[in-house]
Amino acid sequence: MIYNLALTLASQPEVVERVLRVTRHRGFKVNTLDMQLAANGTTQLGMVVESERALELLSHQLNKLIDVTECKELAHKPLAHIVSA
Repeated sequence: MIYNLALTLASQPEVVERVLRVTRHRGFKVNTLDMQLAANGTTQLGMVVESERALELLSHQLNKLIDVTECKELAHKPLAHIVSA
């Protein structure tokens, strides 16, 4: 499955590295990564990840990170729909 996540992070230099490490350790492959600095001192991170595992395995771990203030799923698509398109 392919999942689209939106994360709100604290603007700390090591936060993106922690997010990517947790993503890899949970067995997810990052397909797309989009990061923007917000005016309120936070970082908006959009990620498209792929795995056969349930998204909850990743989202629960990301929510445990102290610098992650929000983690939400925007949409998910089965891999078969992406390949056939």
